[in-house]
Amino acid sequence: MREIVSYIILYMLVFGYGISIGSFSNVCILRLPAKESIMPGSHCMSCGYKLRWYDLFPLFSYIFLGGKCRKCKAHISLQYPLVEGANGVLYVLIFIFNGFNLTSVAFSLASTALIALSVVDFRTFEIPDSFNVFILVMGIAVTILDGSNWKSHIIGMFSVSVFLLIIYLVTAGRAMGGGDIKLMAVGGLLLGIKCIIVAFLLGCILGSIIHIIRMKVSNAERRLAMGPYLAGGMIASIFIGEYVANWYLTMCGLSRFV
Repeated sequence: MREIVSYIILYMLVFGYGISIGSFSNVCILRLPAKESIMPGSHCMSCGYKLRWYDLFPLFSYIFLGGKCRKCKAHISLQYPLVEGANGVLYVLIFIFNGFNLTSVAFSLASTALIALSVVDFRTFEIPDSFNVFILVMGIAVTILDGSNWKSHIIGMFSVSVFLLIIYLVTAGRAMGGGDIKLMAVGGLLLGIKCIIVAFLLGCILGSIIHIIRMKVSNAERRLAMGPYLAGGMIASIFIGEYVANWYLTMCGLSRFV
């Protein structure tokens, strides 16, 4: 019983850590595309009210304030609690799946960057380099921590990104954005060759299905921001990428060669 309580407390701390990092990522989502500093204190986007310390509890402040600014009562975007909550849940799932270790920390932080760049790319059709650089740092950390499996990460860095680079060059940038290529490169280093291929395929499937639905339902333009779907595939691959790849290789009789 005592062990169960200890784990519950640990996962509550992980959740709290996740929503706190998610709160900071909301700042990055708003300010990095506008080339603004991320250091000044947070404020209401409607009236400029500078948030006090008691307004800054991630997720819970939004709930307590009823989703409105304390001063002007303007509605606060749902992006804030959704990003914070998604980070908290993902952090808990990653630690449950991967254990309490440094690799889980790196995967968790990388997932925060993936969520943030998804929101930015969806809005602006651009992935700021700062997000890719951060994922690159996490990828280097995971590669070092993975020890003897480092070759998979190095090969993974080039396996999908080089393919996309060729498409980019052949189509003069019309079929693929440079940010997506960089994302697949740093994602390949983070996940390794098996998982990044699964992530890419999942991202393409998600993008095709969801964007067609959006075009039919909400008259979305044909132009597609691939970042959110590739990021979704990468996050999914943290959990299932290795299993899906091994299942496919076994089914094809190729598992002994990989």
